[in-house]
Amino acid sequence: MGKIIFYEDRNFQGRSYECMSDCPDMSSYLSRCHSCRVESGCFMVYDRPNFMGNQYFMRRGEYADYMSMMGMSGGIRSCRMIPMYRGQFRMKIYERENFGGQMYELMDDCDSIMDRYRMSDCQSCHVMDGHWLMYEQAHYRGRMMYMRPGEYRSFREMGMSGMRFMSMRRIMDMC
Repeated sequence: MGKIIFYEDRNFQGRSYECMSDCPDMSSYLSRCHSCRVESGCFMVYDRPNFMGNQYFMRRGEYADYMSMMGMSGGIRSCRMIPMYRGQFRMKIYERENFGGQMYELMDDCDSIMDRYRMSDCQSCHVMDGHWLMYEQAHYRGRMMYMRPGEYRSFREMGMSGMRFMSMRRIMDMC
């Protein structure tokens, strides 16, 4: 079971809110959020309600001023606990929306789809096993998106318009 504590002010000051599950809208608990402490597990935090907007992966640790560290201007508005997973990892990535174009199956991390597959874009995917992070730049940089098992037919329709995913990493932390 994961646990994250959000604080209104920097350096763990002000009102706090403890969370041990998914929270689609934190505005009813805190008016702002400038620091947090992950006591156990792993979480994705989002700068918009309902798990939308920019996403950030948070593992066990203290984030005394993560707002400036991560470049978040609006604060955390929702969070999702990442369940612990031990097993095989499998994901199919597709060049185009609706599982069109080139397709490749991944079972391990890929630091550049361009270098590994000569693939210049990834617009849909099917996660069969495990939990993954997809990054907009090669070598696990830039904005990210959390992917759990399921079919993702169009990243554009999911609110990721203009974003190209160029690297993928399995979430293997002891969440």
